[in-house]
Amino acid sequence: MRAGTTATAPRNRLSVRKTYKLYVGGAFPRSESGRTYLVDGDNVALASRKDARDAVVAARKAQPKWASATAYNRGQVVYRIAEMVEARRAEFAALGVAADEVDAAIDRLIWYAGWSDKIAQVVGNANPVAGPYFNISAPEPTGVVGIVAPASLLGLVSVVAPAVVTGNTVVVLAAGPQVAITFAEVLATSDVPGGVVNILTGRPAETAPWLASHDDVNALDLTGLPDPELAAELERSASGTLKRVLRPTGEVDFRADPGLRPMTALLETKTVWHPKGF
Repeated sequence: MRAGTTATAPRNRLSVRKTYKLYVGGAFPRSESGRTYLVDGDNVALASRKDARDAVVAARKAQPKWASATAYNRGQVVYRIAEMVEARRAEFAALGVAADEVDAAIDRLIWYAGWSDKIAQVVGNANPVAGPYFNISAPEPTGVVGIVAPASLLGLVSVVAPAVVTGNTVVVLAAGPQVAITFAEVLATSDVPGGVVNILTGRPAETAPWLASHDDVNALDLTGLPDPELAAELERSASGTLKRVLRPTGEVDFRADPGLRPMTALLETKTVWHPKGF
């Protein structure tokens, strides 16, 4: 040992355990109830109905500005999400997500980003009418969408991306909490405005009914809900506020070509008349 130096005895230390919090309004709050539950040894926030209401408020606040952004800009943001998933590939691998699934999720995000400024031309129309008028049908976002998401990364991306790229904001009930909140960390470090995507972890049976009956939720996507009885109950509840409900029949193959249906299902068509020559 050199003169003037002192020996430092090795010390034991505790590792810092990660708590998977909620993602609401661009921030990571704990559940307002303070509840958590264990998933594979990890602490995960257990969302309450108050958390669901807070997430809807955040989504509603963000929706007008997000919908008024240019389609090209929304495509840029979704592409940026793909870039950040690529950068965090190792984190998803540590959670057991296979490399080919990460690849598929990135490809799916880029595919939807490319459709952002093209979907209006495909599903919109200039309608032939009798008289000196322009009659134009144009798609507009539905608004706030409640989503019961599948547990896989690819499934999560496949239900979130078509909703947000068309100008909707979402409240997601995540079945795979560690993957979903890691994806939320991707969103937080991308260019996604706060409130556009909100992610809650916990029990869909506890929080989904509040989304189904909420006056400020315009649509419900039940793709990740395996319980047919709960799905039927949510459909009945949603009918009270005239929500559209997406409920796939049978198992969804997320690796297949999704087509345009996931986007068009969350669009509404507005038709306007305008006199020619004025």
